[in-house]
Amino acid sequence: MTLTIPFDNSYARLPDAFYARQAPVPVRAPQLIAFNADLARLLDIAPGDVHELAETFAGNAIPAGAEPLAQLYSGHQFGNYNPQLGDGRAVLLGETVGTDGVRRDIQLKGSGPTPFSRQGDGRAWLGPVLREYVVSEAMHALGIPTTRALAAVETGEVVLREGPMPGAVLTRVARSHLRVGTFQVFAARGQIESLRRLTEYAIARHYSKAEGPMGLLRAVRDAQAQLIASWMSVGFIHGVMNTDNCSVAGETIDYGPCAFMDSYHPNTVYSSIDRAGRYAYSNQPDIAVWNVAQLATALIQQMEDKEAAVEEATEIVHAMPDLLQRNWMARFQAKIGLTTTRDEDSELISDLLVRMAQNHADFTNTFRALGTDKARDQFIDPMAFDGWAEGWQARLAHEETPTQVMHAANPVFIPRNHRVEQMIEAAVQGDYTPFHRLNSVLGQPFLDRPDNADLTRPPSQSEVVQATFCGT
Repeated sequence: MTLTIPFDNSYARLPDAFYARQAPVPVRAPQLIAFNADLARLLDIAPGDVHELAETFAGNAIPAGAEPLAQLYSGHQFGNYNPQLGDGRAVLLGETVGTDGVRRDIQLKGSGPTPFSRQGDGRAWLGPVLREYVVSEAMHALGIPTTRALAAVETGEVVLREGPMPGAVLTRVARSHLRVGTFQVFAARGQIESLRRLTEYAIARHYSKAEGPMGLLRAVRDAQAQLIASWMSVGFIHGVMNTDNCSVAGETIDYGPCAFMDSYHPNTVYSSIDRAGRYAYSNQPDIAVWNVAQLATALIQQMEDKEAAVEEATEIVHAMPDLLQRNWMARFQAKIGLTTTRDEDSELISDLLVRMAQNHADFTNTFRALGTDKARDQFIDPMAFDGWAEGWQARLAHEETPTQVMHAANPVFIPRNHRVEQMIEAAVQGDYTPFHRLNSVLGQPFLDRPDNADLTRPPSQSEVVQATFCGT
């Protein structure tokens, strides 16, 4: 018996050029690690027993109505164009329309090789699966658009990376898996009819009010501008903002070497493969603009009047930095308790961030502590905070409910890198207690929970995570 999932698969009805039909490759001994019952209810999935869940979300049992496929796309990776990528270790089972009326993909990640695997094994090991489960669900709880985790399953098989690792499969849910790179592959190949079909599909699925390719470009720009500003506001660093990891739906996707900052510095990089700092924390807005420009270049290829299209697309893309800055400002104003706008606000926020960087202040804890007498304790030199706070307190005199505004904008808990690494180390030894604890606490990130105060502590010197890895 297999799980009942109400599939309605629109992507599978597109031409064969968009994907390769591919079933997941069964695994030896699937064991369920986690199942997201709240998300399942949203997807209108009838719950099954543990055995059914493990078999289904390992890829051993294909639910009725599923049409498994691996999607085609290309993309710029660290600025260099790769003409063909595609789902090399993932299979889209199909789509459901949830109880909220939203269509979403259900994808198995780590489900075996596909025609796009480029000689990889198509598998994932336990660490990255648990990292994506925890961080994506934490992002959802923070109110940031993101793919989500429906299930995690051990495979009972060994995956070879830097050594033998326990294998696992993640079930990922997304509003779609359309990427900037999905458009790039057809544009680069000169397959204009496929590009038109994809554009129409994306508009119908995500932005029904958009008019034509430039309307789609404008909608994606706006969604990305909101998304990146939200990342910046919680100190999130994606780590690998390639165009194949840039969602047209405006969701955070592909949690490979992702990380949240501990002590604040604008040039912070964690990703082990980002040696030049292309995707450093402070570079993320500029990279988002660059990615949207690549989408514009692809979309233009289907336009009859290319000169006019270039002019319009240029105007749309050039407006993005100001849009990003406005979104960023609104979020950081809230983080310091402001709901109104004054000319001096930008300088006030920038001054705080400079002082935080100079004093190695913890990003999350400093903002959460604003409005108490503990914020200054985050600074090596507390006088540096005091020098800023005088002007800030004067500014707050014009606000009605600054403390409530700050508490709604500044989380208590984030998935700190050292806690995620400790969770993975425990899970590899068969102990999932830290994994379940993180999911529980991070599910309510704005709630003060003194009994879990240890999860707010920055890493000791020996606990600092120097680099994060894609690892799957």
